[in-house]
Amino acid sequence: MKKLVLVAAALLAGCGSWNPWAGPREERVALPADTVTFQCDGDRRLLVRMPPNAKSVTVMLPERQFRLDQVPAASGARYSNGRTTLHTRGDEAFLEEDGKQLYSGCKQVQR
Repeated sequence: MKKLVLVAAALLAGCGSWNPWAGPREERVALPADTVTFQCDGDRRLLVRMPPNAKSVTVMLPERQFRLDQVPAASGARYSNGRTTLHTRGDEAFLEEDGKQLYSGCKQVQR
C-alpha cells in the first residue's frame, strides 16, 4: 500500500502547476479601437463601442453587453432599445434602464 501511495504522489507531482488556492488572475483585454471609455460616479467605468457614423452603439457592462439604436434627441445623442437608454452630450454620458440611472456623471476618458 505504501508503494501505491508513493507512486501516486510521484505521478501527481508531475501534473503541472495547478494550484487550487490560487485566485483568479486579472488579465488585460484589448478593446476594439471604436470603444469609448467613460469614468462615472462611484468610480465605475462604462464602455461603449461607438463606430463612426453608425446608427447604433454597443454598451459593454461587466455582466452583459447589448446594442442600442439611435433615436431622436433634443441635444447630444440618444440610443435606446425601449428599456435601456444611453444619453451622450459632448464628452458626458449617462445610462438609464426602466427610468432608473445605472451610470451617472460619466466623463469620457481620453486615450
